[in-house]
Amino acid sequence: MAEKIRILIIEDNPLLREGIASIIKRQSDIKVVSQKGGGKKPLQEIRDLKPDVLLLDLGLRSQSSLEIVKVVKKDFPQTKVIVMDLIPTEIEILMFVRAGVSGFVLKDATTVDFLKTIRDVARGKKVLPPLMTGSLFSQIVEQAVNGTIPPRVIEAVRMTKRERQVILLIADGLANKEIANKLHLSTYTVKSHVHNILEKLLLQSRVQIAKYALTNSELMNAEESISLIEE
Repeated sequence: MAEKIRILIIEDNPLLREGIASIIKRQSDIKVVSQKGGGKKPLQEIRDLKPDVLLLDLGLRSQSSLEIVKVVKKDFPQTKVIVMDLIPTEIEILMFVRAGVSGFVLKDATTVDFLKTIRDVARGKKVLPPLMTGSLFSQIVEQAVNGTIPPRVIEAVRMTKRERQVILLIADGLANKEIANKLHLSTYTVKSHVHNILEKLLLQSRVQIAKYALTNSELMNAEESISLIEE
């Protein structure tokens, strides 16, 4: 008989935590080894129990879920991590994938989908939220999973809408003053945006910004697929 999938649940909401544990306990191939809130020293639990899968609340109140993922993947690489959230943002999904998360469970998922995600991740599969299926952003995340996406593309996804506008106007050949007039900003504000863009993309000049925009046109124009940060 195959060994059961050993699950550690870390979820702040006690009602949800108990409900998840109750569902899992009825499965013949999955075992809950512990269920805790976020303030209960989760890393010590992982060290002691060595679960196959960590089911982790994305929005823990007492500590950073992202930092927990990073430590788990560094110190306990045998433990796969599934993150739970109601509606994770695309930026959150990307950051957690890069940190080493193997799967996502939406908190309004069906029981069937929830259990399938656990079993798939335990077998070594990567499971992205269904809301991303077929989007350009899902392709970006899949590249991040495979380690083939450059850091500057990650930073581009993290651009604010205003920074993205400035990038496109630089690519059109506009000077700071012209950009300021077009966007109804001060020249100083535009200079600040340009500085931030250079830092995020690890570039050194406006010419490089323009070249970046032209060579990454699909990403820069993906308004419908990528929810860019506001101002």
